[in-house]
Amino acid sequence: MAAATGTSKATGPTAPGWVPDSIPPFPGVALKALKMMAGTETSLIDLCNLIRSDHAFSTAVLKIANSPLVGFPKDVTSVVQASILLGFGRLRSVAITVGLKTYFGSSFTPLMSSCWRHSVACALIAERSAKLRLLDSEFAYTAGVLHDIGRVALAMVMPGPYASVVERGADQPQDVLASERELCGIDHCEAGRSLVTAWNLPEAFLAITACHHDPQAQAVGTAAVVPPSCALADALGFAIIPYRSPRSYAEILAEFPDPSRTRFPAEGAEFASEIVNAIRVIESA
Repeated sequence: MAAATGTSKATGPTAPGWVPDSIPPFPGVALKALKMMAGTETSLIDLCNLIRSDHAFSTAVLKIANSPLVGFPKDVTSVVQASILLGFGRLRSVAITVGLKTYFGSSFTPLMSSCWRHSVACALIAERSAKLRLLDSEFAYTAGVLHDIGRVALAMVMPGPYASVVERGADQPQDVLASERELCGIDHCEAGRSLVTAWNLPEAFLAITACHHDPQAQAVGTAAVVPPSCALADALGFAIIPYRSPRSYAEILAEFPDPSRTRFPAEGAEFASEIVNAIRVIESA
C-alpha cells in the first residue's frame, strides 16, 4: 500500500487558535479502526469486537450490511455475521464511513453537507478505480473518505471565515488553498496533515490529506487514485467550492488510466446518480 512519494508543502498549522485539540474528536471506534491496517484473522476479530462495543456503530453497520449498497442475498442479523461476510477491509471502511457521518453530528449545515457528500463521492470513485486496476480498493475508499478531513475541521472551527472561502469561489484548487490561508490562516491540506499527526494515524494518510491538490506530488499505487477521484467528484456535482470555469466529466475522465477510463460510465449524469443513491443509503444508516 504505497503513499505519495512527493513531499508536502505543508509546514504545520499557523492559524491563530488553530490546534487539533480545538476540534471535536473523531469517534473513538472509527479512530481505532483507522489504526488497524492489517487484515489478519486476529484483527478482524478485534474490529468486530470494537464495533460491537458501541450500540450506535453496531446498528449503523448492520443497516449498511443489509442495504442494496452491499447486496447480500440474506439478512445480516449480527455484527459477527457482518464481519464474516464483509471481511476485514470492507468492515473497516464501513466503520470509518459511519465514523465520518457521526463526526458531523448535528452540524449538518449546507456547507457540512457539501463536505460530507464530496468525501463520500470521492471515496466511491476511488474505490471503483482501484478495484478496476486491481489495487487495494478498501484502502482507496478509506483514503477518499479522509482526504478532506482538514477542510471538515476548518469548516467546523471557523464556519464564518470558511463560508467566505466558499463565497469567493476559485478558478483552480490552488486558489482555494490560497483563500483558506488568507481567510483562515491555514489551508485544508495543512490542517489535514496536522490532524493525521495529532490522531497518530498511519503514515499512509499523511500524503493523502496533505498533497491531494499538489500537482508536483508523485503519488504511486493506491494513493494515486485519490487526486483524480477528488477532481471527478467535483465534476459530477459534488464540489464544495464553486469553480468559475469547471472542468468537464469527460475531460477529467480522460486523465484516468485504463481500465478506469474505459469502464466508468460514459455519461456523467449516470455516474452521479449512482453516487447519489449510494450516499442516500449511507445517510439512512
